[in-house]
Order: sequence, then structure tokens, then C-alpha cells
Amino acid sequence: MPHTPTGRVAIVTGGSGGIGRAVCERLAEDGLSVAVHYVGNLDRAQMVVDAIVSKGGQAIAARADIGDEVEVGAVFDRVQAELGGIDVVVHTAGTMPLGAIAEMDLATFDGIMRTNLRGTFIVDQLAAQRVRAGGAIINFSSSVTRLEQPTYGPYAATKAGAEAMTLILARELRGKDITVNTVAPGPTDTPLFTEGKSDDFIAQIAGMNPMQRLGRPDDVAELIAALAGPLRWVNGQTIFVNGGAA
Repeated sequence: MPHTPTGRVAIVTGGSGGIGRAVCERLAEDGLSVAVHYVGNLDRAQMVVDAIVSKGGQAIAARADIGDEVEVGAVFDRVQAELGGIDVVVHTAGTMPLGAIAEMDLATFDGIMRTNLRGTFIVDQLAAQRVRAGGAIINFSSSVTRLEQPTYGPYAATKAGAEAMTLILARELRGKDITVNTVAPGPTDTPLFTEGKSDDFIAQIAGMNPMQRLGRPDDVAELIAALAGPLRWVNGQTIFVNGGAA
């Protein structure tokens, strides 16, 4: 179906990735203009833009190191100038190096913290300053904060931090008519999850939830679309999207 513009605008960090792309395309279906953020692969981001534009939507690709406040600020500036404002910010960008706490080197740990935790702070700070009334800020956590799987310690710590920031920011924006929520997917069939894992291991993980499959990017994108639109009474929450995994 052709996309009917609504005048609303979204920034999706990590918009060229698996879940990010699904979110960009789903929001565009609802008529939002979309800024597709990427950091290293312009071609992949442009594919998302082209897919949206081919259906009558409006989208731009915007690069930034998510841990650099100047570069991320420039993305927000550009979106306001070119697309007319900001109504929704969906922060999917992240990195997931794995390793046992006893063995991970500090350089890897610091890199995870910079991208996942500092990046969330930067994006949330800018979003809190610039999202228009009636808008939504949506952070990403992970079901691994509850599953407590070995080797996920530093990654899970950053996601727990994102959840805490979300809860507090929702209260700090009292009276602004801006919702702030966190979505916590379970294992989802994207390169971020499957890369480096054997088929047997992936099948084992898929069998951990009652639905007995991995999540799909569209499973998550549907919830994002609802939080970005009609679910105005859902605020300051962490919502797990994992097929019923513990």
C-alpha cells in the first residue's frame, strides 16, 4: 500500500540493521518520515531509504557514531531542518561482543559501554530536548537481562542501564506529553544475534521459549509502531518481546 504522509517524523538509530530496518519500514507504513541512522554501511542504509521511497514514503540516511554527541547532535539538527521536526526516536543501535567477565579485556568492555550505555544517554538527552509534544522515545534493552546467560554480562549491564534511564526519563518529562519506554526483544533472527553461532546452538536458543522459534524483526516492529502511535497510556515501561521466554 502507498504510504500516506502524516507530517510526523522519526529517527531510528541502527536503522540499517535487522530490527532497525523493520522498524523504519513499519513506521513509514504509518506515514512517518524516517531518518535511517547508520554508522558504517551507507549502501545498506540507502537500501532502506529506497524501499521506503519506492512506496511513496519519505526517508533520508544519516550517519553518526552513536557514542559521539557532536555527530549525533548533527543528525538531530539535520532531521529538524530537512524533515521539519522530530516526533519519535527509536534507539535500536548497539553492539554485542560476548565474553566471560573473568576474561574480557577492558578495551572491549569500554567499547560496549561507549556504544550501548553512553550512546543511549546521548540519544535520550537529545530526544528529551527536541521531541515534540505527542511524541515517543523508545529505547532498546534485551531479554538477556532476565535470562542471565553466561558471557552476556557486560552487554546485559548496558541494557539494564538503558532500562533504568528509561524509567527515570519518563518521569523527568512529566507534563511534556512524551512517552518513554523500553522494548526488550528476546533472541531475534538478525545478523547481530546469529553471527558466529552454530546452527545447533541457534536451534537450542530458539527452543527456549514456548513458541519454539526465534523472534522476527517484524515481531518487534509491530510493538514499536504501537508505542510510537496509539499507545499513549503505556509510559515508563520495559516491555519484553520474546515469545514467552522466562
